Parts: sequence; structure tokens; C-alpha cells
Amino acid sequence: METMSAADQLRRVGVQRMKRLALAFLLVAAVVFLLARWQEPHHEWLGYVRAFAEAAMVGALADWFAVTALFRHPLGIPIPHTAIIAHRKDQIGESLGEFVQENFLTREVVNDRLAQAHVGQRLGTWLSEPTNAVRAGEAVADTLRGSLEVLDDRDVSSALQGMIERKIDSTPVAPLIGRAIDVAMEGDHHQRLLDAVLEGLAHFLDDNRTTFRSRLESESPWWVPEPIDDRIFDKIYSAVHRFLDDVGGDSRHEVREAIERQMIGFTERLRTDPALLAKGEDLKRELLAHRDVRAWLDSLWGEVKRTTLAASDDPTSELRQRIDRSLVGLGERLRDDAELQQKVDDWVQRAVGYVVDHYRGEVADIISSTVAKWDGKATAERLELQVGRDLQFIRINGTLVGGFAGLLIYTFSQLLP
Repeated sequence: METMSAADQLRRVGVQRMKRLALAFLLVAAVVFLLARWQEPHHEWLGYVRAFAEAAMVGALADWFAVTALFRHPLGIPIPHTAIIAHRKDQIGESLGEFVQENFLTREVVNDRLAQAHVGQRLGTWLSEPTNAVRAGEAVADTLRGSLEVLDDRDVSSALQGMIERKIDSTPVAPLIGRAIDVAMEGDHHQRLLDAVLEGLAHFLDDNRTTFRSRLESESPWWVPEPIDDRIFDKIYSAVHRFLDDVGGDSRHEVREAIERQMIGFTERLRTDPALLAKGEDLKRELLAHRDVRAWLDSLWGEVKRTTLAASDDPTSELRQRIDRSLVGLGERLRDDAELQQKVDDWVQRAVGYVVDHYRGEVADIISSTVAKWDGKATAERLELQVGRDLQFIRINGTLVGGFAGLLIYTFSQLLP
């Protein structure tokens, strides 16, 4: 027999103790019988004692035989219809499987038990405790890790890449850009962008004043005096600065309005101009075909998987914290929302009922097939460990009941004429 657990070892000690106690009853009855039989000629009343002890021995031996015959051959003698469990373990396994299937795995029994369990309320109360939510979150993270690790990376990467490519391919680029420009204009973001551009141009002019002056000097005819070049440059430079200041300081400047009209017209062309639509699609295809983009798409799933695995392993990660918060929130809703509790209870009943209706035969098969794989002797030992201690009381009771029965019969016989 395989190595016993600590609980089975305790059961074996208990069975052995009860066997010794039952044997002690038999030995005491035998000693009393011998003493009573020896002294009976001298003391007539000892006949009652002798009858009690004699019947007690018979009862003890009969019940010892009956109990022992369940598990093994008495005294190792292969008497027919003994060692019943060892010889009929397969039939016992089948009967046990059928018993469990017919009396426990029924929709009525399961539904009645689940109705009393209030699964939704108990689950909500349990999950609403943050410490329990963390434990549940660990289970969710373990499930997530296990799911990611068993997936075929090549298949998932190919599917993800194909999904992204199909989504991009089915989305026209030009109208999308046009819509982005519309959104920017609706929030006046284009005006702020223009302000930034104007400010940048002003700084650019200031930073490169010397360069521009040198360029004017090189382009100016040799016969033009340098002071005149300076006046011309200062005038042009100041005019450009004033122009930038005017455009930057007037929200309704004609340049701004002209730019806005051009942008509105451009967005309309992005939506309707076949040439721009075609150029947008060509640009999109070129972008998708670029080797850096292809490499990014190929590595996308691997990066997502690595990031998710790392986050699921780290209790302080944003992913784990979100899971824990979500579970606490779910628990609080379940705890306080009776309607949601009822929905969960109904769902659990339907799910368990479906399993019971369609797979209870599988449970019976598991029981019978598992018992069929056991060794006959090992099976008998397993069952004896479970019920052997109680069966020894049968031997003790048989000793006492047999004794009193013998005493009653002897007394009745003495009363007969």
C-alpha cells in the first residue's frame, strides 16, 4: 500500500486499538467459560455464567468472522464468499459511482444546496475585504500568467499583426487627417500653433541677425555704401518683426483668416479629392511596408507579453493594483446589491446545473474507474481504515448480545419441566 498520510496513520492506530479491545472481550468470555465449567459441578448457579460466556464466545467468533470476511480471508483460509471487498471492488466502485450520481449529482439537490448557500452575497462580502481581494487578485494573476504561457507566440503574434494591418488598411488615412485638423481647429489649437510658429520665427530672426546681415552684404552691389546697406537691412528687419507682431497680436488678422480658409479647404479636399485620397493610401501602404514598422509589428506581441507577465508577477504594479481595486469594487457591489446577488446566484445555479446534467455520468465513471485501478488488497485496507474502528464495535456488541441471548435460552431451558 502507498505511504499513508498522518490522518490514515491515526486511523490505523485507532483500528488496532479497537481490535485488541474486541479480542479482549472474547478472551475474557473464554476464561469465564473455563472457570464456570470447572466449578459448575460444585455450584449449580455457575451454569448461568457458563451459558452466558459460552454464547458470548460464539457471538464474538461469529462477528469476528463476519467483519474479517469483508476485508480478507479469515486466518488466511480462502473460504468462499470471504475477502468480499478485495474480490468485488470493481462492482463496489460502480455501485458507489451510481449511488453518488443518482442521489447527490441531481439538479434538484444541487439547486437546493446552492439556494441555501447565497453564493452572491457571500462572495461579495468576502471580496469586499481588501486582503481577500488581494488573494483573489493573485489567483487572477496566476490564471493570466498561465494563459499567456500556454499560448503559441507565433500564432498570437501573427493574429495580432493581421488584425492591426486589417484595421489600418480598412481606415482611409486622408479623411482621418482631415478630421484631426477639424478637431484642432474647433478648439482653436491651430491658432495657438500659429502663435508658437510666429514666436519661433521672431526668435529665429533675432538669433540669426548677424547671418542675415552678412548675406545682404554679400549680395549687395559693391558700389552701394555700407551705411545704406545697414539702413536697408534695419528697415527690412524691422518690417518683418512688425509683421510678425501684427499677426501675433491680432486674432482676426487677415493672414490668420487666410490660413484658416486654406486649412478648411485642405480638410475638405482630404475628404473628397480623389488624388489626395489616393496619395494618403499610398503613404499608408509605404508606411506599413517599411522595415522598421514591420519589425515593430513583429515584436509587438512579445513586448505586450513580457510587460504583462512582469506586471502580473509584481504585486505593486499598476495591473495588479487595478485588478485588486476592481475586485474590491465588485465585492462591494455584490455585498450591497440584492438584485446583482440574485443574478449571480441564478448564473451559478444554471452553470452548475448544466454541468450536473451533462457530466454527472463522467463523475460516476471517474469513481468506478479509479476504484478499478486500485489493488484489491489495497482497496480493502483503505476501506478498513475508514470504517474498521466502528466495525469492531460489532464484535464487542456481538459478544455481549450473544452472551445475554445464551443466558436467556439457558434460563428458559431450566424453567421447562
